[in-house]
Amino acid sequence: SNICHKKVQRSCTKMEDCLIENQTTFYSKAEHYWKEVPPTVDGILGGYGSISSIDINGSKKFLQKFLGEGQGKTGTGCALDCGAGIGRITKRLLMPLFRTVDLVDVTQEFLDKARTYLGEEAKRVENYFCCGLQDFQPQPERYDVIWIQWVIGHLTDDHLVEFLRRCRSGLRPDGLIVVKDNVAYEGVIPDDVDSSMCRDLNVLHRLVARAGLNIICEEQQQNFPEEIYQVHTLALR
Repeated sequence: SNICHKKVQRSCTKMEDCLIENQTTFYSKAEHYWKEVPPTVDGILGGYGSISSIDINGSKKFLQKFLGEGQGKTGTGCALDCGAGIGRITKRLLMPLFRTVDLVDVTQEFLDKARTYLGEEAKRVENYFCCGLQDFQPQPERYDVIWIQWVIGHLTDDHLVEFLRRCRSGLRPDGLIVVKDNVAYEGVIPDDVDSSMCRDLNVLHRLVARAGLNIICEEQQQNFPEEIYQVHTLALR
């Protein structure tokens, strides 16, 4: 699942080398996996629902460094939650900090559940987009923050680069893209269960650079369980 146990496995330097099957299968297998996952926080976090608060608190501390009024500060008008699921991050991180939020996820059932999970605050959601990120086109200059967590492993290298480029054009002035995800120790490690990949930092940095983005800030999430991958948060623009 999205929060994976570390795997001792042959890794590869490029994701494409790991994709023995074709891309279509890579994406359709992932879609099928998520259709079978219960629409709950614990389901979406692969049984690690208990770490949600640690995760959100770390993200809040990270993000608040950039938000505010004045020169160079990131606005608080509108955020996009990518791979939003039922809206766990929208509810606890983005809703308290932004006036409006859009959600995008490949699984319609999750987005349907988000409407009730978000409760009264759901009225501040402007759009629920049911779409894979490889096909998603953010509206130009709409978002102050585009938050991309535990989902980049579902995109091929080329699709990730292209998606990040589209995200860049979706930013308002002084806007920010945040990627928070699992990081492999070395290389690229496939996960056949949910049809995804875990990349190491070097690979991720190369893809970010290919997208024409700079890393403004990078941190490792602390206090996660020992047995899961390290999780890093990168602010890009």
